[in-house]
Amino acid sequence: MSTEPRINDRIRVPEVRLVGPSGEQVGIVPLAKALELAQEYDLDLVEVAATARPPVCKLMDYGKFKYESAMKAREARKNQAHTVIKEMKLRPKIDPHDYDTKKGHVVRFLKQGDKVKITIMFRGREQSRPELGFRLLQRLADDVQDLGFVESSPKQDGRNMIMVLGPHKKKTEAMAEARALADARKAERQGRTVGSDATAEIEDEDVVTEVEDVEDVATEAQDAPAEEPAVEADAPVEEPAASQGA
Repeated sequence: MSTEPRINDRIRVPEVRLVGPSGEQVGIVPLAKALELAQEYDLDLVEVAATARPPVCKLMDYGKFKYESAMKAREARKNQAHTVIKEMKLRPKIDPHDYDTKKGHVVRFLKQGDKVKITIMFRGREQSRPELGFRLLQRLADDVQDLGFVESSPKQDGRNMIMVLGPHKKKTEAMAEARALADARKAERQGRTVGSDATAEIEDEDVVTEVEDVEDVATEAQDAPAEEPAVEADAPVEEPAASQGA
């Protein structure tokens, strides 16, 4: 059965209680009149309360309404917190390096707002030494007490000993912090990109300025009038001295 509301010609009642585009109450009108108003406003007649007598219909843009409803549902799912139980398995005689690695995973799970089920696996003669597993679980609980608490105390279950840690931080808070951190990192990356682009633009402007200066100097050299070669004055011609006998 479809959950979509009936719209326009799919509405099969003689009259409806009509609500206008802005939420104003128009009143009870015949269906034909309601459809006529919908065409006049270039909107859809949408049945919003089918069980009422008469049914309540509203004038709206149904395509826009569906899109906004889908976006709201998507946002609600994004903010919805699901309880997740992670599991971490350890051995009673775990290596110190391996312990630090496992503890790091537990810390990450608790920071994400998830519960963590810690399982100590006993093998062979280790089953006769349950205190080893108990001390290891207690040590782990003490190491992560700032992030989580012991929700279920250590209990022996066959060959395993199990303890459950719960986070101090709620899942929704952890998700909000993770999104805020992601947004901050994204903004930082965008800021670096913008800064790099600005530096590149400044360097390009400097290069263009230098090129323009060189071109101006060349143009001035071409436009300057050519210097005429200097002409030496003619040396005076000495006239021969008049003869004394004349």
